[in-house]
Amino acid sequence: MRLQRDGLEIYYEVHGRGPTVLLSHGYSATSAMWSPQIDALKQSWQLVIWDMRGHGQSDSPPDESSYSEAATVADMAALLDVVGADTAVIGGLSLGGYMSLAFHRQHPDRCRALILCDTGPGYRNDRARAGWNDMARERALALEQKGLSALGASAEVAASRHRSAAGLALAARGMLCQSGPEVIESLPQVRVPTLVVVGALDTPFLAPSDYMAAKIPGAEKVVIEGAGHAANIDRPKAFNAAVTGFLAALPANA
Repeated sequence: MRLQRDGLEIYYEVHGRGPTVLLSHGYSATSAMWSPQIDALKQSWQLVIWDMRGHGQSDSPPDESSYSEAATVADMAALLDVVGADTAVIGGLSLGGYMSLAFHRQHPDRCRALILCDTGPGYRNDRARAGWNDMARERALALEQKGLSALGASAEVAASRHRSAAGLALAARGMLCQSGPEVIESLPQVRVPTLVVVGALDTPFLAPSDYMAAKIPGAEKVVIEGAGHAANIDRPKAFNAAVTGFLAALPANA
């Protein structure tokens, strides 16, 4: 399916019926990374998965200003609108998890719950954030110089297909880069049930997962043994059990 957004087309899929779960992929992955979750969730939930700007089957506008945290959050809200969901469980992996927190910061009234997978909340420290942004710009430069061959072969990337290295480079500069501490500072204000999931082998995201679980009131944390950064792909049975158990326990009025 295609969502029309300011002259752009955003690709999305809807699976199943029931309360809505919106899952967002990581940087340089696509909606295809959620394939192992479709059958587990569509039985009781309306699962919405999508390709961010510059990724997969969505359009790749040539202007860097079209790629930003604000634009991504607005796309997510528009997806909920088009599927008729006033509220939803909002979740994602890596960049998708960060954007889920950004979405909650802007639209807490539309979040029934949060699922944060192998992700982090950004940085309070300006120097640490600058280091992250340098990494993002290096990834952009590699894509501009080498094309899609610069992506590597991580599990979530291997499950995905892209049309535009230029779009991914712009997404790295405009969406992967972070501008301030607002998201991490919003964690204590989260008032919805939250599941933090991380692969036991995903070393860079173990401490951020601990931090989110400590700062978000009442958050539940699950460590998936034997899984790396793409815990949902590496150990789908354990991942699906954690997510479906969390969803089944949500209060009816959550």
